[in-house]
Amino acid sequence: MDDLGVVAAWPPGKIRTERLVLRAPEARDRAVFVELLASPEVHTYLGGARARDRVERSLPEVPEQWPGSFAVELDGMMIGQILLRRVPGRGRPAAVGKADIGYLFLPEVWGRGYATEACAAALGWLAEVLPGEPVVLTTQSANLASMRLAAKLGFTEVERFEAWGAEQWLGMRSMDDPII
Repeated sequence: MDDLGVVAAWPPGKIRTERLVLRAPEARDRAVFVELLASPEVHTYLGGARARDRVERSLPEVPEQWPGSFAVELDGMMIGQILLRRVPGRGRPAAVGKADIGYLFLPEVWGRGYATEACAAALGWLAEVLPGEPVVLTTQSANLASMRLAAKLGFTEVERFEAWGAEQWLGMRSMDDPII
């Protein structure tokens, strides 16, 4: 998110949940980032995976190192990423200028509540840094797991639209609402 570095010291201290740690990405996370970006499973609803050799060539030694990018760690190992960013002016009108949350997790950890736990922690951090900031989340409406996650986190539908050959769902939540 372009203004996180301005409104809060980045990276923040580690954010701990019951099972997870959210922290700034480190060099030791590079292999997991390659897997997340090149995995066809992870990118089923994201327009398809990128070629592994291209990802490996283009990814810096310390990947995704910018304000709003959290590595999600379980028992000392990275299992996913949470990304908070500001929706640019070319985005959906209902979302432009708002905070956006995105996430990627390794398929072997799906279905265990880690994404819900990590997203809730990141949203809690954002509520402290930018009180009252509305947040949007976009997913394909066919991605039932992401639709359930959005509902658990308190996002309500703003609109549906066609993009990238599929119906997309845009939800919003007020950071004044309690987080699960």
